Amino acid sequence: MKLSDFDFDLPEALIATRPAVPRTSARLLVAEGDKITDAQVSEMGQWLRPGDRLVLNDTRVIPARLSGLRHRDSAAGSTTAKIEVTLLAPRPDGNWAALIKPLKKVHIGEEIVFSDEFSARMMAKEDGQGMLEFNLSGDGFEAALARVGAMPLPPYIAAKRPADAQDNIDYQTIFARNSGAVVAPTASLHFDQAMLDGFVAMGIDLTYVTLHVGAGTFLPVKVDDVTTHKMHAEWGEVSKQAASEIAATRTAGGRIIPVGTTALRLIESAAAATGQIEPWRNTTDIFIYPGFRFRVADALMTNFHLPKSTLMMLVSALMGPENIKSIYQHAIDGGYRFFSYGDASLLLPARATNRPD
Repeated sequence: MKLSDFDFDLPEALIATRPAVPRTSARLLVAEGDKITDAQVSEMGQWLRPGDRLVLNDTRVIPARLSGLRHRDSAAGSTTAKIEVTLLAPRPDGNWAALIKPLKKVHIGEEIVFSDEFSARMMAKEDGQGMLEFNLSGDGFEAALARVGAMPLPPYIAAKRPADAQDNIDYQTIFARNSGAVVAPTASLHFDQAMLDGFVAMGIDLTYVTLHVGAGTFLPVKVDDVTTHKMHAEWGEVSKQAASEIAATRTAGGRIIPVGTTALRLIESAAAATGQIEPWRNTTDIFIYPGFRFRVADALMTNFHLPKSTLMMLVSALMGPENIKSIYQHAIDGGYRFFSYGDASLLLPARATNRPD
């Protein structure tokens, strides 16, 4: 299985830098097996059934991009350097792993100052990342981030424009509540409260899980044999209540439809040991590519993904490699908008279309 198997040509004009307004007006490509229908997100309920369950990731994106200064005094005089920091993930010791540019300009033990009351000290350098100890923690840390941090937009958006105040709204789901992600679970950005309420009124159940999405989701696959790729790890939790709800739906014959690849990866991680969904709280580096046996997810709502990415491999595993190529070609020919702020797809493989089983 080669990396080139998951490549495709994408016109740059199709990369979205702002979301559709309102959220539910984004386009929705519905793939039922090999049948494709063009619709809008607001029409998604037409393809859902009473008794189905949507699984939503309630992680909250932190404003993880920081700009600070490093001061240094020497015999030659004082120097100041601007330092850009993107937080990646908290460490068990309370420090944060971060991308730091330029990393070489910050020495171990030096301080980076972001504001009069907010700073961090470089504790170590590992694998091209810095380990930062902040002077604040808990609510104080979150409040300081909110004041001076910016939303960590994906690199393909950040290269075109800086984050602004509107991204604080646009790059956050309406049900975000557990802080810790540095990447949004973007499929859920299409929902507003009225749409979720409409699902419930239809008899569609909702379950919330948490996966703190890390910047590693954008790391390129660097091996030609994709089966040897090592995934980044992310922390997640499927509560006892969530596991019970998902199990009950499966027993009753309803479909489990995660919204976003993050929710899908999490529930499949929670079922990996026994084949059945169970309460789970840990880090996961699950890698889903063609040949993977899905134990929980019947279908998936997701955005359109980067060429040669692990997420392309995931949707290929769900729908079949040749089928996903046709789906993506249809999306490109039809002018669908791609990536985090782009349009959505509802992927219903044949087994999901034919359920209950």
